[in-house]
Amino acid sequence: MTLIRSVSGVRGIVRADDPSGVTMNADVASRMARAFVTWLVREKRGGDSVLVVGGRDGRPGGDALLGAFADGARACGADVVDLGVVTTPGTGLMVRRFSAAGGVVVTASHNPVQWNGMKLLSGDGRALSGKQAYEVYAICDNGGFSAVARVQPKAAPRANPAEEHVSAVLKTVDAERIASRRFRVVLDSVNGAGGRVGRMLLERLGCAVVHINAEHGQPFAHTPEPVEANLRDLCDLVRREGADVGFAQDPDADRLAIVDESGRFIGEEYTLVLGAKRILQTTPGGVAVNLSTSRMIDDVVAGMGGACRVHRSAVGEANVVDVMQAQGCVAGGEGNGGLIDPRVGLIRDSVSAMAVVLDLLAASGERVSEAVATIPRYATVKDKITCDPERIADALAKLRRGFANQRIDDRDGVRIDWPDEKKWVHVRGSNTEPIMRLIAEARDAADAKGLLQRIRAMID
Repeated sequence: MTLIRSVSGVRGIVRADDPSGVTMNADVASRMARAFVTWLVREKRGGDSVLVVGGRDGRPGGDALLGAFADGARACGADVVDLGVVTTPGTGLMVRRFSAAGGVVVTASHNPVQWNGMKLLSGDGRALSGKQAYEVYAICDNGGFSAVARVQPKAAPRANPAEEHVSAVLKTVDAERIASRRFRVVLDSVNGAGGRVGRMLLERLGCAVVHINAEHGQPFAHTPEPVEANLRDLCDLVRREGADVGFAQDPDADRLAIVDESGRFIGEEYTLVLGAKRILQTTPGGVAVNLSTSRMIDDVVAGMGGACRVHRSAVGEANVVDVMQAQGCVAGGEGNGGLIDPRVGLIRDSVSAMAVVLDLLAASGERVSEAVATIPRYATVKDKITCDPERIADALAKLRRGFANQRIDDRDGVRIDWPDEKKWVHVRGSNTEPIMRLIAEARDAADAKGLLQRIRAMID
């Protein structure tokens, strides 16, 4: 197993039975920091000094990795503010708040606990673009690190990331109307970084909060990816508590999953769809999503009319943000529970997503299940195959040949569309794991499963 370096950052194994299997350690973090500061200096980001803001998601050993990154950055003359345990969107917000040259979040997002990694942020508080990230990786590989020419370190700025984050989010919604609904909410923070800020937001919105897995110093309470199989306790608790909604965050709190009032997991795709719907109701415009995102967003945007339209990108938050900035989009995100509200920041944000979804419910008077029922429904089937990059390239070539007569988009793997039948399939190599991801969507589950079976038969 080697380091995975992609548009989504750097990830590796920090815990393994065989020490040779450890690929993410202090040396890797320090070298990446020196490469990042070198890139910032070459790009003249920060002027005579370079300030880097760092945060982490609470995984075991994350403090040591962030410390090693900070030491490497300081060795190149940068100033570093260590925020401690803080969400990824919160770190991005503080990069802007401090007018920093860049930032880093030590996180492996939804990956299991044996993983950790680093996500690099630019001065506007967003993930580095793919081009920028690979420039940093090349410096890391080639060496020749630069240093900032300065003598006296600057005093570290002070702020409260959770308070700043909640304040920014509250400006985007009708907090008084939300409070009037007196929502009862069950929040599962998986013992990640989002617990404090998530609860703070919900209480400021007048919600009665039942909070589980709220301690970031404890092990993850369950497998951290917020998908249905990992959220059975949340679903059960929503039913027992008679709650209006259940929310589940991932460890760095950039993704949000939703459970309706009956205790039913509604699906990762609905976070983006419901959130974008509310944003478009108040601020019509474009929405940027990736190639693996459900057609539901197309249907919702089509119903809005006017200036509303969908723009597609390659998979990866940074790719989505590139399109958002190029097209001046008012919302964006990915179908994994990631909503991006540029009024708060250009990073997927579970805290913002909770507020916007509650704002939708408060404005419409609907329950979660009723809001979901207004959106055309599709069946989505996902699969993954563990494989090396050579096998992925061979599989994609087979698909291009086999479906040459269909509409194909190969910006990121291969997406094959049957627009008249409203179905599609997308096959691509993961940005975060050594796997090939397969996603199919159709009007019914049998058709979607049939598509995946057809694809697997072709590439196996």
